[in-house]
Amino acid sequence: MYRFLLSRQWVTLTLLTLLLIPVMVRLGYWQLHRHEHRVAQNELISRTLAAKPVPAEKLTSPGREVPRRDLYRQVTAEGTFDTAHEVVVRRRTNGDDEVGFHVLTPFLLKDGRALLVNRGWIPADGPQTAFPEIPAPPRGEITVSGRLMPDESTAASGIKNVKGLPDRQIMLISSRAEARSLGREVLGGYVQQTAPEPRGDSPQLLPAPDHSSIGPHMAYAIQWWLFAAAVPVGWVVLVRRERRDRTGPQEAAPEAEKAPAPA
Repeated sequence: MYRFLLSRQWVTLTLLTLLLIPVMVRLGYWQLHRHEHRVAQNELISRTLAAKPVPAEKLTSPGREVPRRDLYRQVTAEGTFDTAHEVVVRRRTNGDDEVGFHVLTPFLLKDGRALLVNRGWIPADGPQTAFPEIPAPPRGEITVSGRLMPDESTAASGIKNVKGLPDRQIMLISSRAEARSLGREVLGGYVQQTAPEPRGDSPQLLPAPDHSSIGPHMAYAIQWWLFAAAVPVGWVVLVRRERRDRTGPQEAAPEAEKAPAPA
């Protein structure tokens, strides 16, 4: 009755079914882990944003990587902006997906070290071959506040570190690279400025990260598991249909023989 399961077609279909089930289960767990990572990330951001601001020197130092626990931590620094060594970060967007630059300005601390400060976003008007016009920051000694961020990398951001760019333009923010350019010690990571607010709203300060959404990963995980459960059900349905199609005519033939001949 079920000898057709030994045919090449059905053996292939059965093996494919057995392969799809663990693959789909695995994909479901992958989405579950992404959901758990998103939830943990949101909790971390919420906790660090709510923490009391501390001096940047307490959380980072030259050559040091900003630890994950201090991501988005509110920090302060006292010093002066060094606009002579200001650079712009290419291909950055604002909230409306407009392409422009991030303005990265060294902030010289009282002890001679520097802290990189991302002062915000400006639009890219015209060709991006020349250094854009940037509103100047406050002069003299001031206190800057912002969110502490780690150095950027291609692996983490997906942004390729293109070489041969126009003067004073970069693709990724790296405290080590800027230290070589400045010829002085630079604290690891950088700061997304939140205060003081720029005059004329330019550069545009970067918004705080959204930590209210958990994304669709849990829904995707459930979908993959439902697919995994549906695969064997579908296999059984196909087997029963094939059996019915194969045995139906044979069962109908004896019935036809027993039927009385017409008068």
